[in-house]
Amino acid sequence: MVAALRTLVEAESPSGDTGALGVCADRVAALGAGMLGAQPERLVVDGRTHLRWRFGGATRVLLLCHYDTVWPLGTLATWPLEIGQGVATGPGTFDMKAGLVQGLFALASLDDLKGVTLLVTADEETGSLTSRELIESEAAGARAALVLEPSRGPAGALKVARKGTGMYEIEVIGRAAHAGLEPEKGVNALIELSHQVLALERLARPELGTTVTATVASAGTTHNTVPAGARFQVDVRALLPEEQRRVDEDLRRLEPRLAPRTARGLQGRAAVVLPGVIPAVGGCPRRAKRAGDGHLRCAAREQTRGLEPARFQRSKIPTGSAAGWWHSLASQDTR
Repeated sequence: MVAALRTLVEAESPSGDTGALGVCADRVAALGAGMLGAQPERLVVDGRTHLRWRFGGATRVLLLCHYDTVWPLGTLATWPLEIGQGVATGPGTFDMKAGLVQGLFALASLDDLKGVTLLVTADEETGSLTSRELIESEAAGARAALVLEPSRGPAGALKVARKGTGMYEIEVIGRAAHAGLEPEKGVNALIELSHQVLALERLARPELGTTVTATVASAGTTHNTVPAGARFQVDVRALLPEEQRRVDEDLRRLEPRLAPRTARGLQGRAAVVLPGVIPAVGGCPRRAKRAGDGHLRCAAREQTRGLEPARFQRSKIPTGSAAGWWHSLASQDTR
């Protein structure tokens, strides 16, 4: 099992590198074929290879895995696979190449695989955009769908729910000016960004399990120019669907603090996962609200994220993960 894990971990597979993904897909296919006695189907969508093993009969149990990781190419050079004191570490080991290896060994131990389908996707970390339909179609007639991502705690407890996850990016649009000659003619997007990041602290409710965290930020172009643009990313986690909705609505209502001087204000993108159910929010009212010299508009559309397809819940298929998500777009500009 350790040798199999090493084979996969040492094939780095960041989600955005189709070449590296192809190399890892070959290793997964070869490993699975050797252990299961059958070659997988290779389903290539937008350059990404998803692997599917079917073992006869209608699918009763679907096993879901992914082989893409969040780690950039070259991570192995500074963080190789290491095993000590019963713990394996290395890029992609925990999420989720170890789970994939365990799944292969579990299937190889069974005498009869009829009714089992193993699906291994290549884009879970970026939202399963090319594998969503494949996942949903495979799950449509299954009695159970099991995601082999890491279990909870050393006891190996099965996850039957998870926090909702929100991934947001907020862009600040200011106005450039020379930082030494006429900074007063500019609108500093970095200062506006700072106001917005500080405002996020008020949205968190840790006593309810709701966290709102600014993570990645960037601003400006040169050292002698008032930044005309800035952006930052926000990670939101919530136990309760109503908390997920509350934070999303509050983020949509963000207003420029430098208004009315802000050139165009704020615009944001949000992808929100709610646990267990599809929220009954099909969109938000097309409304305009004065915010300095700007207006607020928003719209919404459904999507899914990762290995948690929305239709699992619609079809009432028992699953070991959470359900789908809806995606909203909020923008603020001047007229």
